[in-house]
Amino acid sequence: MACVSAVALPARGFPQPQHANPKEELLTLPGEIGRPGGRLVVALRSEPKTLNPLTAADTPSREVIAAMQADLIHINRATQLTEPALAKSWKISPDGLRYTLTLRQGLRFSDGHPLDADDVLFTFRVYLDENVHATQRDLLIVGGKPITVRKVDAQTLLFQFAKPYGVEERLFDGLAILPRHLLEKPYEEGKLGQLWSLSTPPNEWAGLGPFRLKEYVPGQKLVLERNPYYWKTDTQGHRLPYLDELDFIFVPSADAQVLRFQSGETDIITGLGAENFSVLSRQQRGFTMADAGPGLEYNFLFFNLNDPGEKSSPEMTRKQKWFRDVKFRQAVSAAIDREAIVRLVYQGRGAALWGPVTPGDRRWVDAAIPHPPRSLERARALLKQAGFSWSTAPNGASKLVDSDGNPVEFSILTSSSNADRTKMATLIQNDLQQLGMHVQVVPLEFRSLVDRVTNTKQYDACVLGLASFDADPNPDLNVWLSSGGTHLWNPSQSHPATPWEAEIDRLMEQQLSTPGYGQRKKLYDRVQEILAENQPMIFLASPDILVGAKNTLANIHPAVLEPYLLWNVEQLFFRNAAGGASQ
Repeated sequence: MACVSAVALPARGFPQPQHANPKEELLTLPGEIGRPGGRLVVALRSEPKTLNPLTAADTPSREVIAAMQADLIHINRATQLTEPALAKSWKISPDGLRYTLTLRQGLRFSDGHPLDADDVLFTFRVYLDENVHATQRDLLIVGGKPITVRKVDAQTLLFQFAKPYGVEERLFDGLAILPRHLLEKPYEEGKLGQLWSLSTPPNEWAGLGPFRLKEYVPGQKLVLERNPYYWKTDTQGHRLPYLDELDFIFVPSADAQVLRFQSGETDIITGLGAENFSVLSRQQRGFTMADAGPGLEYNFLFFNLNDPGEKSSPEMTRKQKWFRDVKFRQAVSAAIDREAIVRLVYQGRGAALWGPVTPGDRRWVDAAIPHPPRSLERARALLKQAGFSWSTAPNGASKLVDSDGNPVEFSILTSSSNADRTKMATLIQNDLQQLGMHVQVVPLEFRSLVDRVTNTKQYDACVLGLASFDADPNPDLNVWLSSGGTHLWNPSQSHPATPWEAEIDRLMEQQLSTPGYGQRKKLYDRVQEILAENQPMIFLASPDILVGAKNTLANIHPAVLEPYLLWNVEQLFFRNAAGGASQ
């Protein structure tokens, strides 16, 4: 656990903030002592959409914003445990309804403006405003009511909950504290959602992270510079971060990302597929590759279980009758060779899944969920129980038909930009062909795919993946609650469509307000078991976190939570005097 230190002492070679404040309560981080200077260059496969933490939903935006912002209480990506951040301490009342947080004294935003409790009050007012549409708002509604925040004094805040909140202080991670002095007027004018685009002038932006905005070159790069007011030090009192600059360059593809890393133009690489990882692992000249093990991404196949409605075509009504039969879904699951997916898609660098929690989330995975091997025999038995049978096609092949004699034919959508999931869909196609099903794989542009699944509902089945942002179950509430927009097989239900979905709703709501990990674990284990029994998502596999970094870059500790290598960017440094990628 990190601890509070006195003000950082001046040290030769280490830059100091302008107008140092002797009353600053800085946070001391353990770890290897670094050297100041250098520029770290990172490739992003697309430009961030925004620098606004209220609206950021894409991975590139979140990765950039994480280096520029700070939260009250932070989840350490290495230990997955909470630790002090902008709040130096907190207390939870015995009934679990009140959280009292005490801020560090003397801290400042990256533009030098002081931080106090009014900034926190303003921040939560904004997050909770329905008109702002902040992506974090759902997590701040507990027991059907928004949390309330009251200022006790300039450094102390009281958070009141309608019901006990099982996630406890993890709630505060990822909620960037906003600068009231810059954003209050635009907020009152209703313009907050349009602020902080990539073209924002640096003097109109401020955060509490280790870096601040310096320059944006459209189509090329986004440059961040060292925040001289950052509130963390190393154990010798040197103010962090060590690096002078953090450059995000934009590349068009995974292959381009690899080429930039190979040539020395970038210093780290993450988000690697197994094939590219193998190529780089065979080279490892001047850099080192690492497999951090299974992350929190889970990939799955799901069928369209939406209410077909009166306007649905006879063909769709017929297909949905199959999809709604749990034995049909269980048969499909039994026929899929998950081990082959891990072997052929991930080259063995991944884990087969029978539930939503990956082996990378050791605290929450339910070890009681069965991991049956692939069995076509069991799949055929389940299909027979559901009224299906087989006939012989003109070419002599066995063809699966339903009780009305209709051949079982459907399509699986997949993202054309994700080669791994397209391979998964193709392997599933081959597996199901052995049951006499005729399956067509349809790659679509990602936005079109999401529109089909969540808006028009015009699809049969789909292969997708989701990645949890925390090891705790609550960030996935939107997936498991029947009312959730990411309850993909039948999203945004006004009432649970099935008794088992109603039970999941009850269990997820109950664990949300149950104190203590042990009781919450029992409730969430039952959720995982219901999903395994009913197979609304047929869980497939989770890829390992595959990363690489230059040998001259120090304090690299890969994590299974995003951002995998930049989670401790304030402590990264180059051992060589020059430091940084070649240009």
